Amino acid sequence: MQILIVDDDRIQRHILSKQLGQLGYSVREADDGALAWAMLQEAPAPIVVTNWSMPGFNGPELIARIRAARFPGYTYVILLTAKDGRDNIVRGLDAGADDYLIKPCDPSELRARVAIAARIVDLEMRLRTARDTDGLTGLLNRMAITNAVEIELARAGREGTSAGVALLDVDYFKQVNDQHGHQVGDMALRHVAVVVARNIRPYDLLGRWGGEELLLLLPRTTLAEATAVAERVCAGIAAAPIDLGQGRQLRLSASLGVANTAGDPTCPLDTLVQRADAALYQAKAAGRNCVRAAQPPNRAA
Repeated sequence: MQILIVDDDRIQRHILSKQLGQLGYSVREADDGALAWAMLQEAPAPIVVTNWSMPGFNGPELIARIRAARFPGYTYVILLTAKDGRDNIVRGLDAGADDYLIKPCDPSELRARVAIAARIVDLEMRLRTARDTDGLTGLLNRMAITNAVEIELARAGREGTSAGVALLDVDYFKQVNDQHGHQVGDMALRHVAVVVARNIRPYDLLGRWGGEELLLLLPRTTLAEATAVAERVCAGIAAAPIDLGQGRQLRLSASLGVANTAGDPTCPLDTLVQRADAALYQAKAAGRNCVRAAQPPNRAA
């Protein structure tokens, strides 16, 4: 499990990093609140151990930003302080800290407090996984993939990059259910989910949008790059029939519509998905088993 240590005291950071590393944790370091905040926006950490008094903005100010952020999981914060008065401890907890440690930290107490943090984060992760998972396919459910896209759009807007989505619909899925039954239909959806997951990049995300529709989140992509991922997915599905036994195979195909925020960096989720949906209809009209991309507004006819 990863821990971010935030302290302007280099020696204190080194001591904490060494102690936590010996306990098996993966440790990152920041020497002030501003750097820690930038690091968390890029890659959130499940546990943060932060000093109270630092140049720039201090521990409580960092905690306030963490609590206001929309990170995908909970961030457990332990506040380090030399202030051992009851009022100061209460102030730290009121700021949003989950726990505190008085400096200099006793190694045994540090180990115990971080172990508590790890147990709570692990429980939260398991509960979140159960909440966010589609029961049939094992993919992210609609709420979870929606949240993921919104977070990525905010990041792309903040960094001045672009992000894409692809809306996938399994072709002639009603015929699969009518001819083979809903059990085979369920098998087909699970099969498509596995094939798609094999053909996207490690940092792409995939969720069930509804029925036989899946939504792919394609971070840090141009429209051409997002379309290339979608075309690989389309080809992968067509090339992977389902074995129904007794020498029978079920061949599937899918149509995909791609949209990207290039040319429209403040594009909201609803608009982006509407563009992908319109492109998906173009793919269906073109004969299915293909990909169509929605052009950005500044290039539209």
